[in-house]
Amino acid sequence: MTARHLPEHSPAEPRWREVAAATGLLAGDGTVRATIFAEMSALATRTGAVNLGQGFPDVDGPASVLAAAAHALASGANQYPPGPGIPELRAAVAAHQARHYGLDVDADTEVLVTAGATEAIAAAVLALAGPGDEVLTLEPFYDSYAAVIAMAGARHTTAPLVATSDGFRLDLDALESAFTDRTRVVLVNTPHNPTGAVLTRSELEAIARLAVRHDAVVVTDEVYEHLTLARADGSRPEHVPVATLPGMAGRTLTISSAGKTFSFTGWKVGWVTGPAELVVAVRTVKQFLTYVSAAPLQPAVAFALTDPGVAAWVDELAASLAERRDLLCAGLADAGFAVARPDGTYFVLADAAPLGFADGAELCHALPGLAGVVGVPVSAFTRPGSDVDGALRSWVRFTFVKREDVLVEAVDRLHAWAARR
Repeated sequence: MTARHLPEHSPAEPRWREVAAATGLLAGDGTVRATIFAEMSALATRTGAVNLGQGFPDVDGPASVLAAAAHALASGANQYPPGPGIPELRAAVAAHQARHYGLDVDADTEVLVTAGATEAIAAAVLALAGPGDEVLTLEPFYDSYAAVIAMAGARHTTAPLVATSDGFRLDLDALESAFTDRTRVVLVNTPHNPTGAVLTRSELEAIARLAVRHDAVVVTDEVYEHLTLARADGSRPEHVPVATLPGMAGRTLTISSAGKTFSFTGWKVGWVTGPAELVVAVRTVKQFLTYVSAAPLQPAVAFALTDPGVAAWVDELAASLAERRDLLCAGLADAGFAVARPDGTYFVLADAAPLGFADGAELCHALPGLAGVVGVPVSAFTRPGSDVDGALRSWVRFTFVKREDVLVEAVDRLHAWAARR
């Protein structure tokens, strides 16, 4: 395990310790561990295991989008772009919101381009919450949420997603109990990483109703918005942006990005849309983070958002991901895991308890040697000691956003392991 020892009395000690502690990276001896994603990827490299831990595609997105980026690069789009993002991209984002969701967004005042969704989330939380405030997320949660809430000095509260026969669902009673008069921001991720849940309209309406009651701003992470996956009957779950619910457009910041939709996760081009006063608040913070980014990639993403051929490619991607999900889910189930079939994203969660493993982290460290496959423990997405952490202690996240031959190899290795047990 990689670790770095930091000075015990560093001037930065209060904040870095809070961030490291919030993300489970601060060890008792004062070392800061590498993230579980880096650790598992390194383990996969050392052992030759199939890496189903880190969620990035192993095939690039549309060639036409790559060509648009190359053209922009060669045409001189290499200096600072405008702070809010180039006009073409902001217009494309606004048109996307109107075309898909009927949202009327002003490209000049209600769209902000960011260095991926991660920066957008960080800038939004830093802009809107501080000491004494609470930021409510679902649990399990993407790991950067806890980090940026700690950076803001706010208190992280959670509402649980619970494993059911219908996948993971939001516990509405616990959600209501999690809201307080100090809840300033509700950070909602749907489709949801790591569970693969696509929150239903009724679940989102419950969040909206409580946000209004407690005068909270809703920040939505919708990076998997176009990657809902077909069910057995062929229907696809509906992705419902919170901003489309009655009365919510004025208190919702919607975040998405090009990385997941177009399979260019390294480009880090994201955006925020919402009411002008909230977008200004986010921009005020964002301009002192990266200032601007990805000048030659912004025209390419504008093209991707508006080109019908690329839209057809995204539909094909979602169909392919559904097939790959089914392949991996079947392989995990045959190996003895209890599988929660996801409705979206790149990920599936599997419970190792039926295999006799009570601790998913221990299994993930052992699995490369046992089966030649790498996953990530769900404990990486929970608060240590929480009810959710206890309930999901034996669960592991695997990604299916890999080539089919890679998944077939992983499934074959899991089958061989199961046969030896």
